[in-house]
Amino acid sequence: MSNNASAFPLRQPPQQLSDDRAHPQIGTKAAYKARLKRGQHTLTHVQQSYYHQQRRALLVIEGWDAAGKGGAIRRITRKLDPRGVHVYPIGRPTPEEQGRHYLYRFNTRLPLPGHWTIFDRSYYGRVLVERIEGFASEQQWQRAYREINEFERQLTDDGVRIVKLFFHISADEQAKRFSERLHNPHKRWKLTEEDLRNRARRDDYERAINDMFAQTDTLACPWHLIQANHKWHARIAAIDTIVSALSEGIDIAPPPIDAQVVALAEAQLDTVFSSD
Repeated sequence: MSNNASAFPLRQPPQQLSDDRAHPQIGTKAAYKARLKRGQHTLTHVQQSYYHQQRRALLVIEGWDAAGKGGAIRRITRKLDPRGVHVYPIGRPTPEEQGRHYLYRFNTRLPLPGHWTIFDRSYYGRVLVERIEGFASEQQWQRAYREINEFERQLTDDGVRIVKLFFHISADEQAKRFSERLHNPHKRWKLTEEDLRNRARRDDYERAINDMFAQTDTLACPWHLIQANHKWHARIAAIDTIVSALSEGIDIAPPPIDAQVVALAEAQLDTVFSSD
């Protein structure tokens, strides 16, 4: 039975994971760098528009362990004004947070006007790791689909633009990256017992992820599936998706310069301003 009676209409069909789906790649490093530079440049203009228009954005980043979420976030934020973007890596709740509703710690980290918030993992942990590991009862995680949809509806009704990305890698690619981490002294810290336990239950997680898509892939807040077997492509796809989603229906052109500023500058700097 659907838990979405009072929530957004769902997309049909919703996203679904598949290791058989093609994972595109970018041919050369030069092509990757050019596309990355262009995407980051545009993303900076979008951020500036959100600042000037006092708009808010929430980026929700989910995905498999070792899917490249951290590397993508670094590329997303690298050229942004750090004063206007906040990245929150989501781990286990603190003792204070454990005594409250699971959405509490996300409510306290929502973006201010003109700002962006990025959740590196998110409140969707309720229907993923908390479901699989038994940290939430079946009644709790089943109820969470409706709670999350209503939470996102409240945010969008209040003007927050939400972009949800899921980074998908195949089981074979994940095994390759785990092995690389294990044998690289500078990456070994990234591989944990929890990662390996999660991999042992990959089938359970895949079912939970597909259930999450089926229940929360809404028309207003859709999931964007990032095919991430090839890191260069995943980073470009993530940036392009964010640019497209945050630009829709929004004027991202630079705001006009203040006429009084122009007059003062021409008087004090002995220069003539041209809008060309």
